[in-house]
Amino acid sequence: MNPEQFFQVLQEKGIELDAQQKQQFSIYFHNLIEWNKKINLTALTAEADVYLKHFYDSVTAAFYFDFTDVKSICDVGAGAGFPSIPLKICFPHLQITIVDSLKKRIGFLNQLALDLSLKQVAFYHDRAENFGKNTKFRESFDMVTARAVARMSVLSELCLPLVKKQGVFLAMKGAKAKEEVDQAKLAIELLGGELKNIHTFTLPQEESERSIIEIYKTRKTPKKYPRKPGIPNKEPIE
Repeated sequence: MNPEQFFQVLQEKGIELDAQQKQQFSIYFHNLIEWNKKINLTALTAEADVYLKHFYDSVTAAFYFDFTDVKSICDVGAGAGFPSIPLKICFPHLQITIVDSLKKRIGFLNQLALDLSLKQVAFYHDRAENFGKNTKFRESFDMVTARAVARMSVLSELCLPLVKKQGVFLAMKGAKAKEEVDQAKLAIELLGGELKNIHTFTLPQEESERSIIEIYKTRKTPKKYPRKPGIPNKEPIE
């Protein structure tokens, strides 16, 4: 998918980008490739792959969920900024917080935000388990997103504690999302969430399956969650 095809598909979906926003995606791509020579940010370096499998894939969340009423988003384990930075470019009003456990990636994101002239973005070098215990951030976000970070039972424990009551957790997944959700039912319920939708579709051109799992926060997460770093992965709630 080349840039023009990307912008065309977004326009068809009702997301109109101006010249500055299109330029921001171009700068994002070039920064990603340059920094990738120094630190491992992505295995994808061809322009067509980055636009399809990173930029387009990130923005698909907006095809199924209305971001106009969302103010604050926390992106857990965003890596090189996916999905939250492409969403921020498309919807400049969003307040973006990214938490990632690798300091080098936070360095990349800080420079990227400067180069893209992004306002209302914050990046934290931390484990999601610790971040979710921090009273400044716990249950404070309208939305929490995560893209291909861990399986749903683990991801729910990392993300739902950060979602405010009546907020939403959007998990972006590949194939077999339904099986993951079935396995995570106990965790979702225990942590105060309720499954609303699973939107499944295929990426254009390469036809690989994607799913966006929509979970609403109906009540507060018990204080003991998330557990200490590493425990959710070793002993998932299933």
